[in-house]
Amino acid sequence: MLPQADTYDDLVKAFRWDVPARFNMATACCDRHADGSGKLALIYVDEDGGARRLSFDEVSDLSKRFANVLKADGLVRGDRVAVFLSQSVELPIAHLAAFRSGMISVPLFTLFGEDALEFRLSNSGAKAVITDEGGYEKLAKIRDRLPDLKNVYVAGGKVPAGTKSFWSSIENASNDFATVDTGAEDPAIIIYTSGTTGNPKGALHAHRVVLGHLPNVEMAHDFFPKSGDLMWTPADWAWIGGLFDALFPAWYHGVPMLGYRAKKFEPQAAMQLMADYNVRNVFLPPTALKLMRQANAKHDGVKLRSIFTGGESLGAELLDWVRATFGVDAHEIYGQTECNLVVGNNAKLFPIRPGSMGKRTPGFDVQIVNEEGEAQPRNTRGIIGVRVPNPVTMIEYWKNPEATAKKVAGGFLLTGDLGVQDDDGYFWYVSREDDIITSAGYRIGPSEIEHTLMKHPAVAMSAVVGIPDPIRTEAIKAWIVLRPGFAPSDLLAKEIQDFVKVQLAAHEYPRHIQFADSLPMTATGKVLRRELRGLG
Repeated sequence: MLPQADTYDDLVKAFRWDVPARFNMATACCDRHADGSGKLALIYVDEDGGARRLSFDEVSDLSKRFANVLKADGLVRGDRVAVFLSQSVELPIAHLAAFRSGMISVPLFTLFGEDALEFRLSNSGAKAVITDEGGYEKLAKIRDRLPDLKNVYVAGGKVPAGTKSFWSSIENASNDFATVDTGAEDPAIIIYTSGTTGNPKGALHAHRVVLGHLPNVEMAHDFFPKSGDLMWTPADWAWIGGLFDALFPAWYHGVPMLGYRAKKFEPQAAMQLMADYNVRNVFLPPTALKLMRQANAKHDGVKLRSIFTGGESLGAELLDWVRATFGVDAHEIYGQTECNLVVGNNAKLFPIRPGSMGKRTPGFDVQIVNEEGEAQPRNTRGIIGVRVPNPVTMIEYWKNPEATAKKVAGGFLLTGDLGVQDDDGYFWYVSREDDIITSAGYRIGPSEIEHTLMKHPAVAMSAVVGIPDPIRTEAIKAWIVLRPGFAPSDLLAKEIQDFVKVQLAAHEYPRHIQFADSLPMTATGKVLRRELRGLG
C-alpha cells in the first residue's frame, strides 16, 4: 500500500488509497497465496512446545470446508458467527470461513466471564459459536438464555452433548466452496470495545478494514514486508490489535504468523520463543515491554527487524531500554477499535519524540477538534478527530444508532481521546475525556504523571486517578506496583511524591499513594481507571 519514499513528507504526498469495489478478506488474506506451492502461513506452538505448521493452501482448504459446514447447518449471508478462542489453529479458519460466506464474525476473548459473554452473544445475535472445551464450560451455563444460538462447534477431543465437533465437521465437508462476491463496504466483523466506561459497543467493520490498517502496519514495521519477515504478538487474537495489527495484515502480504497460547505472559519465555523461531516483526503492547524490562529479560538469539507497540505511551526510559535490548526502535502507534492505526512512528522517516504518538498515518486526516468537529489551532488541547469516510473506520456501532451518531461531528470521527498536535505535526496523548482530573482549578491528564512515576527506580507500573477532595474538588491518587527489591513504606511513598514534584510539577504530584500487587486491566492491557476511582 505504501509507495517508496525517502522522507515522511514525500510518503504522505505520494500515497493513494487503492480500495477495490469488490473485496473479500478471505480471498485477500489467504486464497491468493494458496497457489499450490505450500507457502507457509502459520506456525502454531502449543503449551507443550510442539509446533504445527500450516500452509496457505491448507488454511484455504480448511476454511472452505468449514464454510460448507456453516451453510449445511442453515447459516446464511449476514448471520453472525462468534469465535470464542484464543490464539489457535482453529481461530483464523473460523474467521475466514465466515468472511468467505458473507457472514459476520464476532471475536470473543476467552477470559470473558459469563456476563460479558452473554452480553456480546445476545447483542450480536450470534447463530453459531466456535470454541474449545474450556470455553464451552462457560457457554453451557448461559446457552438457554441465547435463543439465537443454534450451533456450537467445539475444538478438542471431547464433544459435549448438544454440540458438534469442529474438526469432525470439517473432515466430513467438501472443500468445494465459491467465496461470496462481497463489496469492500459489506460488513465482515463486529469487534466489541474494551468497555472502560459503560457497556461495550460492537464496532461493525467492513471487509475494507484490513486495507485500512496496511499503511500504518507497513510504516511502523519499517516498510513491511521484507524478505524473511515473520510476525508474532502476545496480544490475543480476539482483539483488533491481535487480528488487524498483526495476523491479517501479515497474511495479506503472505508473511507467516507465529501463534502461541500462553496461560501467562512470561518475559524470558517470550525472548526464547522469538529466538527459537527467528521472529522478525513483533507487536508488543507496552505492558509486555514493561514486564520484560522489569524482569531484565534478554536473549542473544533475538534478531528483530521491527517493533510495533501501542495502547499507551512508552516514555523515554522504556524507549531507551527497548533500543538497548533489541537494537531497534519501538514504533508507537495510535488508534482505537472504531478507527485503528491512524497515527504512528518510523524512526527512519522522522525522529521519535518520547511521549509522542507520532505523526498521522499516510492516507488519514487527523486533527485536534472540538466537540462540534471544528479543527483547533496547533498546540491546543482538544479531541483527537479523524476525518471520515476512510477505509479503517467502522460502519457503525451494532444496533446502536444513537451512539453512532454521537461519534461523528463536522465530518470527523471523535475518538474521545484528548490530545495536542505540535507545530511539527506530532500528536501527544493527554487522556480520555473521562479521565481528566480537576484539582484546584487545574485540569490534569493522568498520563504525564504516570510517565514521570515510571522514571522512579522503584516503580514497575502505575495508574493515576482523581478522587473526591473537599477543598480541591479532586485530589490526585497514584496506584503503584513496585519493582522487585522494593517494599511499600511511608518513606518510599514520600520519596516518590517528592520525585514527581521535582520531575513534573508541584500541583501534579499524587497527594495519595496506594501500593498494590497488580492493577485492574482490560483484556487488551489498558488500566481500568474507573475501577480504581471506585476504590477511592
